Amino acid sequence: MKRRSGAQAPAPAARASGAPMRTPTGRGEVRIIGGQWKRTRLPVAQQPGLRPTPDRVRETLFNWLGSNLTGWRCLDAFAGTGALGLEAASRGANVELVESDPVLVARLRAVLQRLQVPPTQQVTVQRGDGIAALRQSAPASLQLIFLDPPFASDLFTPALQAARRAVAPQGFVYLEAPHLWDAAALAPLGFAAHRTLRAGAVHAHLLRPVELVQDAP
Repeated sequence: MKRRSGAQAPAPAARASGAPMRTPTGRGEVRIIGGQWKRTRLPVAQQPGLRPTPDRVRETLFNWLGSNLTGWRCLDAFAGTGALGLEAASRGANVELVESDPVLVARLRAVLQRLQVPPTQQVTVQRGDGIAALRQSAPASLQLIFLDPPFASDLFTPALQAARRAVAPQGFVYLEAPHLWDAAALAPLGFAAHRTLRAGAVHAHLLRPVELVQDAP
């Protein structure tokens, strides 16, 4: 989840009883859809163009991935509100949330303080560059990587290149973009589309690593 020109925060979800964390109702929040923190509300900072991945897209994505991600190593490279990474953590994944904005980092850390993360699970927040974090990850060490760069940025290709090195052979990379990445664009970067979805202006891609396509001599 990142800044998109003119994006608005989603409409509020219905209030859930017994959730581990409560925040005031209103436009500035989203909720975790499933797992151990189901219906937990996440605050959305009122910053221009800041919007989490739509509920419909997250629900479909985690239907594709499955409800049990216990033991998976995951990196959310452009964490924002943490909606993607915390959704994976709610399903048991070990997650590193990477975000460059200090205001959003502080909010993510406050969320983690309120959540009851099991001692067998690791969920961390790091202030920094998500692409650099991927490059610093051990090769083929991550089962799931979330990539949602700012839509108007030129970060998509370098993010995918860094993710290709870090993702495990049987792992997944989720890419959110303003347009469809087709086979011709993905193959030279070492990916193939496993599933795709369009929801309004959002194109969601669940990618699998494949053999890199080399340029012809």
